[in-house]
Amino acid sequence: MKKILILIVAIAVFLHFYPQPEVDSKYEEYKTMFINMFSNATDTKIRLRADKIYEDLSADFSGFSSEEIDKLKEVTANRDEVKNFYSEYCFTEKGHPIFHNTNLEKVCTTVNKYQSLL
Repeated sequence: MKKILILIVAIAVFLHFYPQPEVDSKYEEYKTMFINMFSNATDTKIRLRADKIYEDLSADFSGFSSEEIDKLKEVTANRDEVKNFYSEYCFTEKGHPIFHNTNLEKVCTTVNKYQSLL
């Protein structure tokens, strides 16, 4: 038993001071898989329909171009698209190639209202 404990400690020390990219990538992969499994198991299923954002913005469509409306349909197709859009364009100062700045601000404000339910 003592030899096994020494072997485990030796391996831990080796991996700590000499990290292996393959081991690190496998560790990250398993960690991500475990977190997703745990998240799915504990999900409360209280989620926002992604098209709710589209419905809320429909009153402002007179200020949107047809390209912007088409892109908004793509963005609100599912929650993952909304999350990606929100993190990429609403937290940064960079503009969107399709949305005008005022319309982008409207979309970000609307998504921000429901951000906790995504």
